[in-house]
Amino acid sequence: MSDWLILVENLSDIGQAETPHKVMRIADYLSNPKLFVGRRPYVLNLARSYGYQSEGYYASLLAEARGHRVSPSVLTMKELSQKALYAHALPDLNARLREARSKGAETVERMFVAFSRTPEQGYERLAREASDWFRTPALEIEFDTKAPFEISRIKPVPPHKLKDERRAFFLDALATYTAGRIKAEKSRTPAKWSLAILMDDKEKTPPSSHASMKRFASVADKMGIEVEVIDPSDLTSLSEFDALFIRATTSIDNYTYRFARRAEQEGMPVIDDTTSMIRCTNKVYLKEILENANVPIPPTEILDEKTPLAGVMERLGSPVILKTPDGSFGAHMVKAHTLEELQAGAKEIFKETALVIAQSFVPTAFDWRVGVLGGEPIYACQYEMARGHWQIVKHGKDGKMTEGDHKTFAIEDVPADVVDVAVRAARLIGDGLYGVDLKDTGNGVVVIEINDNPSMDYDVEGQVLKDELWRKILTWFSNRLEKRLGFQA
Repeated sequence: MSDWLILVENLSDIGQAETPHKVMRIADYLSNPKLFVGRRPYVLNLARSYGYQSEGYYASLLAEARGHRVSPSVLTMKELSQKALYAHALPDLNARLREARSKGAETVERMFVAFSRTPEQGYERLAREASDWFRTPALEIEFDTKAPFEISRIKPVPPHKLKDERRAFFLDALATYTAGRIKAEKSRTPAKWSLAILMDDKEKTPPSSHASMKRFASVADKMGIEVEVIDPSDLTSLSEFDALFIRATTSIDNYTYRFARRAEQEGMPVIDDTTSMIRCTNKVYLKEILENANVPIPPTEILDEKTPLAGVMERLGSPVILKTPDGSFGAHMVKAHTLEELQAGAKEIFKETALVIAQSFVPTAFDWRVGVLGGEPIYACQYEMARGHWQIVKHGKDGKMTEGDHKTFAIEDVPADVVDVAVRAARLIGDGLYGVDLKDTGNGVVVIEINDNPSMDYDVEGQVLKDELWRKILTWFSNRLEKRLGFQA
């Protein structure tokens, strides 16, 4: 039997003959808290009303309290109750609406959406994004047909209001949505938790390989945690999991941020969380927070287009390293030996950003990276500079990347000041997983940057700890899930 549970106020709203999944009256669900002991069903709440203190409201509220995964959540119900509460989503949704119209979608007064699908041709992307924002089985989006043709209202559609073609479309979308995601139970003890790993097959340099994540999943299985790899198209399915581990390169302006944001809305523990993304992906922020906490960094200045560059070179010495605030993998960096090179490099970078980071060059044969999880160090690596280059990664003109060698160490074998500075830096960011890059200059240890999405592979970062590295990460997730649901660790 699948683990989907469909709740209705009246058994005539959705009949048992219309779906292979268990259909139950909301009143029975509310009055039988022990009915699902040992199970964590995926609950679709098809109440006639989601109003405050209605049966539908309490169904989702108690589903969350029982540790069941439920759609819609109480938060979504509240957001959809007033336009002022969902106004934050309208700029993005109206942008999708304008995009659909520009591509020839016909003018309609309203659009029906069921499980991220719509029968209205040309509006498919808008339907998916609306479902991303408001995870509700059935929605109706009303449009103001006068210029500039924007969304005037978004509301849930109760099942007893679904008639004829809409009802048939809804049932088909329900069947598609619930098909295949839930795996048949195996003979072993069912998993206690489910963890989604977000990866992107199109990414050339992902933070973890599929082989490493396959090993990760094997360790998780032994710990009672079911792991499934999802891709950037799976946002609407995220709520079917308990936690999210992002193993795609993060950015606050790509799909990874939306996944993290959605996970947080669902109350899931997530690596990386949105706060860590915002803080770590911007070197301007890192400079300020590290300096204010007296964590050592190389001499660093923030430049704008009016900054006299001659004075920068006098203060920081030669060469000077210029960086974009949000660069990664050593990209978008300039090493300037002369004022002319500094001026030319700054001119190019200012085309992309209002502020530029200028930093004294600190030459070393290798960089340290210390992995910190939950405020504690878990691994340490030395990454050597690429052959004949001043960075760990050398970016060729043809787009190819070459990297230096690496060595992995047990934490106890790493200089104490390297570990201490790394942990102090990471704790300023949050309680998640971070890779702190440092240089041991001979005159002290300095932090170069903090990565919210550090590379982690079994044969590199896991070379010393092996499967214990994965167990530490899985334990981080388990502890937070148990705390969230009030279980004893």
